[in-house]
Amino acid sequence: LINKYFLVVIKKNNKYKKIRDSFETMKKVGEHVTIDFLGVKQDYSPDFYSKVIYKIAKKTRVEVLNIAEHKFKPQGFTCVALLAESHMSFHTFPEKGIISFDFFTCAKISPTAALDILKKEIKHERAVVRNFDRSNKGVYEDIYSTPGHKKYYVVDDVLENFISKVGQHIEILKLEEFGNALFIDSELQVAEKDEKKYSGQFVNSALSLSKDNSSAAIIGGGDGGVARECLSKGFDLIDWYELDPEVVKVCQKHLPKICGEVKANNNVKTYWGDAFESIKKVKDSKYDKIFVDLNDDQFCIDLAAKNMKGLKRILRPGGVITAQVGCLSKKPKQIKNWMGVLENSFGNVELSETFIPSFDCRWNFASSLFKSN
Repeated sequence: LINKYFLVVIKKNNKYKKIRDSFETMKKVGEHVTIDFLGVKQDYSPDFYSKVIYKIAKKTRVEVLNIAEHKFKPQGFTCVALLAESHMSFHTFPEKGIISFDFFTCAKISPTAALDILKKEIKHERAVVRNFDRSNKGVYEDIYSTPGHKKYYVVDDVLENFISKVGQHIEILKLEEFGNALFIDSELQVAEKDEKKYSGQFVNSALSLSKDNSSAAIIGGGDGGVARECLSKGFDLIDWYELDPEVVKVCQKHLPKICGEVKANNNVKTYWGDAFESIKKVKDSKYDKIFVDLNDDQFCIDLAAKNMKGLKRILRPGGVITAQVGCLSKKPKQIKNWMGVLENSFGNVELSETFIPSFDCRWNFASSLFKSN
């Protein structure tokens, strides 16, 4: 995650425009700077802006081809300079005390060199500067961003972007730092670089309460990571209940390290559709472990609570149910609600956690032991 301003990926008809070149290295075509001068009290003349443009052009060694300008009534002014190396512009908002400047160039000297000139020429109280490369890199805003704290993933490529038949917005993005990653409804689910931290902690949280590993049920978990971890721990039977086959398909295609070995393993059986409808047909006390890998939101908490009786029925006495419940520091109420659901059903609950770099936080898992009477 970064806290730096980057050019946002362009959307068209709710789909990302893709550049199908190689994305192994950044392809920079230029540099762009925007500067907003705040607290400006003077209304400068059109000639003033033309002179400033030529001063900046001389310092940054760019060629001015033409200048177009327009003065608005009762106030405001726009000036655009066409450069051999791109453009430079001023837009004034006298009623707000703001002068906005932007400069995009493919020249060798950075457009930020204009800042020293502008600070001397324009009397102002504060300047807001944003500087970024124009390149094949895009960004994707983290769903946990707030108005005062923005976080972004740097995106090298958009590999998949579609709405599945069950209505989920599925994206596979190639992230600069974390590799290929699955996003569902704009929220990161897993990234190939650190997915094992998530799935490994998930399964180990259950095994820490009971070592039994003959059978497991997985509710959700379309990326296949939890199923893979169960196989690595020696589970003989794994029933995987997944709503959306298209999630599994794109993960097998673009995240093979996460779920590749699951597809061909005879110990894993997949049931498509509503998991809670499917488990109604399962015999009592079938599983040693149940892993609930649903979205970490109140809807899924309520859904699990509604169906907890059915989950308890198919869990063996002495077995363990574990749910991924989100980030305690970001959503403490949500964690409390999840733990309440498990506590009410099993009379006990334990919370474990691990730091997941791509999530930029410590992630929590809640587990309950089905104690024999």
